[in-house]
Amino acid sequence: MAYRYRPISHGGGRPVRGVLAPVICGSVLLLASCAWGDGGDGGGERLPSAPMGVTAVAGSATSVHVMWNRLSGGPAITGYEVCRGTRKVREVPGAEHMVDVTRLTPSTTYVFTVRARSADGALGPASREVRATTPAAVATDERAPSRPGRPRGKAVGSRAVQLAWGRSSDDRGVASYDIYQGGSKIHSVGGGQTATVVTGLRPGTLYSFTVRARDAADNLSPASDELRLTTAPGSDAGKGTEPSRFRATTHRADGAYYLDLTWVPPDADGVITEYQIHLDGQPATSLVWGGTVPRSTATYSFYVGREAEVTYRVRIRAKLPDGTWGGFSAERAVTTGR
Repeated sequence: MAYRYRPISHGGGRPVRGVLAPVICGSVLLLASCAWGDGGDGGGERLPSAPMGVTAVAGSATSVHVMWNRLSGGPAITGYEVCRGTRKVREVPGAEHMVDVTRLTPSTTYVFTVRARSADGALGPASREVRATTPAAVATDERAPSRPGRPRGKAVGSRAVQLAWGRSSDDRGVASYDIYQGGSKIHSVGGGQTATVVTGLRPGTLYSFTVRARDAADNLSPASDELRLTTAPGSDAGKGTEPSRFRATTHRADGAYYLDLTWVPPDADGVITEYQIHLDGQPATSLVWGGTVPRSTATYSFYVGREAEVTYRVRIRAKLPDGTWGGFSAERAVTTGR
């Protein structure tokens, strides 16, 4: 079950901070922005929140690549624990958000969760469970996949790049693709995927990307040709990572007014589960999907009060799979009662 925490309104129907009113709301979790601006917790101990955007992809017959979004906006994170079922199998520093779990059994489905640990040693709740099935072992397979086709791509603003490459071939099938930045592996995707988005980069920086294919026996292909991309200078608003086709309307029900939002999620590698909604230039709520996440058009309605003829300026942005906020959508003005 998921819950919605909605802002309480007064006067002209504007949301106010500092009040949480829980109501059951399908598969969406809505959090009132009571902590924005002060970062405080009222003096009590704050546990890390559960990591979001957790994914698991089989890298070979004996390994799975687990990845999650970096946590931000809470206590300082010093590490993450990765669990397979109820057993902790890896622990990584807080600056990392991916790990390869190895020594697994072929043709087996595994369940993974991730937990964050704060600087004072407090361990937060587990993430949602994700599953990955390792492919069957291939006896005496010593032939590596072919070299991936020449990669292509473009910088998306100052902190992200889009990559695509030609498919590799293998006599037993490609299990995954590993993406390298310089000499370091930074990501993996399944063998059926030939595109990805790399986020969390530095503005005005030259990067070098290559791709290698891996089969179920852990044979690794030669690296693809090198693709060199330079991110845009400065600290921009995340151009190219904003939700598109954003629209806002209003409706009235049971004497109250609601804003109805629709948008198309930005193109990113991984599942986008969290959005931040701004009203009149200020954070109003954070929207977190707890069930099936929309991949094409997303819709959401939320309460803004009972007064007619109130105009709101509304915009939205997504939290990208690496834990950073993308760019804002176009801003729309909508008036209740019209």
